[in-house]
Amino acid sequence: MTTGDTISVFLKDEAATIRFGEDLALALKAGDCLALSGDLGAGKSSLARAILRAMADDDGLEVPSPTFTLVQSYDLRIPISHFDLYRLGDPSELTELGFDEALENGICLVEWPEMAEGELPVERITLGLEHEGSGRRATIKASDPQASRIRRVLAIRAFLDEAGYPAVKRRFLTGDASLRAYEAIYPDAAPRKILMDWRPHPEGPPVHDGKPYPKVAHLAQNAYPFVAIADALRERGFAAPEIYKVDYIKGILLIEDLGTEGVLDDDGRPIAERYRQSVACLAHLHSMQIPQDILVSPTHTHHIPDFDRTAMKMEVQLVLDWHIAWKRGTAPTDAERAEYLAIWDHLIDELQSAETNLLLRDFHSPNIIWREQENGIGKVGLIDFQDAMIGPTAYDLASIVQDARVTIEPDLFRQLMDDYLSLRRAQGSFDEAGFMKTWAIMSAQRNCKLAGLWVRLLQRDGKPGYLKHMPRTLAYLRVALEHEALAPLRDWCARAGIGQSES
Repeated sequence: MTTGDTISVFLKDEAATIRFGEDLALALKAGDCLALSGDLGAGKSSLARAILRAMADDDGLEVPSPTFTLVQSYDLRIPISHFDLYRLGDPSELTELGFDEALENGICLVEWPEMAEGELPVERITLGLEHEGSGRRATIKASDPQASRIRRVLAIRAFLDEAGYPAVKRRFLTGDASLRAYEAIYPDAAPRKILMDWRPHPEGPPVHDGKPYPKVAHLAQNAYPFVAIADALRERGFAAPEIYKVDYIKGILLIEDLGTEGVLDDDGRPIAERYRQSVACLAHLHSMQIPQDILVSPTHTHHIPDFDRTAMKMEVQLVLDWHIAWKRGTAPTDAERAEYLAIWDHLIDELQSAETNLLLRDFHSPNIIWREQENGIGKVGLIDFQDAMIGPTAYDLASIVQDARVTIEPDLFRQLMDDYLSLRRAQGSFDEAGFMKTWAIMSAQRNCKLAGLWVRLLQRDGKPGYLKHMPRTLAYLRVALEHEALAPLRDWCARAGIGQSES
């Protein structure tokens, strides 16, 4: 249970203590100091050991006591330094032990923190352990956001208990550029499952017509769209995750684990066979019409949003808002902005006759699971489709044949395009020339968005790693701009200095 900024948990035995430590490992972030207090034998070392082993994902990790060395450091997913200050001579010695550097770069677990009172950070997490009956009572005090993270992992534990998986092992799986995080769930004698942690977040400031960016761009704000699209895909034979349990209010989902194989080799290069099968899966999806309204529960129907003019223009404006100033050092002029947006108005007008259907939005390597043991479209596992819209089908083809995260060489690009077009021709009536014009427009739209997004992730969100995709994104954009329908945009980009290779 939790009260105010105090969190109190009863741990009935050693196994519960270890499980609690594993849960805490999911809540801790770099910069956290966890101060562990309690009498000898209260469980401080057991808790610290559980945290370290969970962070290492190694139940057999050797965790020697730092009683004599005072500190033991571990180079894990997040670096952790384990301090035991019982034998500390003077609080000022904490600096000599490298505490400040350890906290700056990772997590500090501190046993006997009272020996360095006044030297530890004020914004620390204090955890007291005391005997209670045959078990222990853990009392945590922390301020937000640390306390909210701990409450969240405890809420997920309660969710798993209600789902019929008490005491199940949990491990960090991944996070992404969005607001979701994922855990691997290991039930006894049952296949691994995936826990999606999609906590509610504030909407953010309005950017258009009084609406925040996610609403204008039709980004999913809760779990209903994910469940709706997953159900619709599975009903039609596609390999989307089964949903075992979902809490729509808290944003917690327990879903099927489709596997761990992707479509890239060990060196991060595309595996042609897997990309070709993915394109075949996409062609099959485009051969059937997906309803725009999908019943998710007796009280909720998900309406798949249209990829409308407002959303398309909002995305391509990322070039204006972020890329240009980063590239040339000066923001676009009012005249440049007006001309660019007018060009996109015309290009969007050209899409009025385009083939439209469900578009998954991010159909590329990070979101495709390879399932070798399956057949046909079942080989291609689909995830991360909660932002799906109804729009030009060519968008998803551009996503996969111009994979934002990996370079698709020209020969493979041509093979994938030929595969898709051949399959669509075989399905019957297909306007190939119209589709190719739409493909060029949607490729340009997607790559203009990404060219701005990579800079926004760098400058606003402090995530420089995405900038490595910029040269590839601009190369893909140049391919799209070769189509005659995009000549005005090609000329504008040339004048604005967009589309040149980045070092």
